[in-house]
Amino acid sequence: EATGERLDDLEDPFRLYRCITIMNCAQTCPKGLNPARAIAEIKKMMVERQV
Repeated sequence: EATGERLDDLEDPFRLYRCITIMNCAQTCPKGLNPARAIAEIKKMMVERQV
């Protein structure tokens, strides 16, 4: 499954957890997306995967 492989690539603490959720990315995104929310969802997936 590609999801598992992608999550494996994010195991490094200097990747996913560099986002400190100050929401600048969501405020400045020209497409109106919310990258911080997506990153938070990925963080949840990582925690659930560890349990």
